[in-house]
Amino acid sequence: MAHEFKATRRVEFSETDMAGIVHFSNFFRYMETVEHAFWRSLGGSVVMSQREPPLGLPRVHASCDFKRPLRFEDVVEMRLLVTEKRTRSMSYQIRFRRIAPGPEEEVAVGKLTVVCASKGSDGTLQAVPFPAELWDQIEVAPPESLA
Repeated sequence: MAHEFKATRRVEFSETDMAGIVHFSNFFRYMETVEHAFWRSLGGSVVMSQREPPLGLPRVHASCDFKRPLRFEDVVEMRLLVTEKRTRSMSYQIRFRRIAPGPEEEVAVGKLTVVCASKGSDGTLQAVPFPAELWDQIEVAPPESLA
């Protein structure tokens, strides 16, 4: 059962601002990167267009608290932890940790909540249960890993 997923990346120059640190908006892109990789690791995707009706995982909440800056060429580990699992929604905590250059330290903590939604022929979205083959692979992270 999956409750955690990790990915790493190196900060690109284009992701930094005039102060030479990662612009805050890029943390939301990083959260999306690790979330997409999490779903792919389970054999799924945040866009399930092969289903009838097609399903997607729109965000209903996104936030990020910043503790330390990231800079060009820093290597950051993004650790996704499932914090809540409901029939039609799921929440994650994403912990950002600079792993190079040292010293290793937590730089930010993000939160995302997504809803499994079907798209009607008229374009409207309706919350629906997650597909069982994906749902059954996921569990909530143990409390000690969320501290």
